[in-house]
Amino acid sequence: MAKAPPQDDKAQLAAMRRRIDEVDQQIQDLLNERATYAQQVGLTKGELASAVDYYRPEREAAVLRAVQARNKGPLKDEEMLRLFREIMSACLAQQEPLKVGFLGPEGTFTQAAVYKHFGHSVRALPFATIDEVFREVESGAADFGVVPIENSTEGTVNNTLDMFLTSPLKIGGEIELGIEQHLLGRMVSLEKIERVCAHEQALAQCRGWLREYLPHVDLIGVSSNAVGARRARDEQGTAAIGGETAAEVYNLEYLVRNIEDRPDNATRFLVIGRELLAASGDDKTTVLVSTADTAGGAGVLHALLQPFATHGVNMTRIESRPSRRKNWDYVFFVDLDGHAEQTPLSDALRELKEISSLYRVLGAYPKAVG
Repeated sequence: MAKAPPQDDKAQLAAMRRRIDEVDQQIQDLLNERATYAQQVGLTKGELASAVDYYRPEREAAVLRAVQARNKGPLKDEEMLRLFREIMSACLAQQEPLKVGFLGPEGTFTQAAVYKHFGHSVRALPFATIDEVFREVESGAADFGVVPIENSTEGTVNNTLDMFLTSPLKIGGEIELGIEQHLLGRMVSLEKIERVCAHEQALAQCRGWLREYLPHVDLIGVSSNAVGARRARDEQGTAAIGGETAAEVYNLEYLVRNIEDRPDNATRFLVIGRELLAASGDDKTTVLVSTADTAGGAGVLHALLQPFATHGVNMTRIESRPSRRKNWDYVFFVDLDGHAEQTPLSDALRELKEISSLYRVLGAYPKAVG
């Protein structure tokens, strides 16, 4: 039989618990005080309307960077950032939550990216295609959208790039999400699994693990991990591959966590909205650019990029896509360090505009935080 703790230890434990209760009360009071100030910020713009009227992504990014800078532990940076995102999300949603469209269905990694960036106090709206996400934000039915732009192993999502050729929407943020694939289901053991349903990419990313531990089960490709999770919920003998959001939405158990073959797999998402943002202090700018004749030789691309070299601007990414104007004609999507309205980038963009037949700033937005 275990011995009872000494009286001194019991008294010390009781004192610590009382102090925790006191701290909890202080936290609760401060949270409500913060919510009151957030409400007053909204009222300064007139009658408190929807959250999009006073949501400022650049301000939120600056707040989160400050949280990260002053964190001394023992909570890790990512935990502290997650807590503050939820606080800001709840404060913003007091009257009406932000409406955020995303590439659905429910339970996808894109929905997880929505919650990582906006917190859970938003109204997440799943849409069937990337095109539909853009249309709903353009119409005002959604305040913002979240769409995938690139995966560290699969590369660029070209459909997202192509939408910017005709859409007036602007990039208002980026989200980097580590892709953790879990084996999900409702059975009590792996021996009960007859089939695993998941998107073909997820099956490919977990091929080694599946071959080693489930060599005799059927691997069935479906349109999304969320569809696989829905089948795992409804079908006897079916397991799925997915993330935490899929497990939560479809009420599935974690049979095995982190079965992906490469632990460094990540996806980058873009937040799309209707306005360009002010500078946050640590920004990225994306431009769409072309010349009258991109088939005119190697010197064309060199000329477009020369202003960045001249002004010492760091280019972090470049992608080319067919322009849809004529055959073998291309446009370029370029990611750059800095804000479009601040030097030295503003000087470089001014020169770029003069030599371009097509020039658009798609967004100047805070770099991903956490």
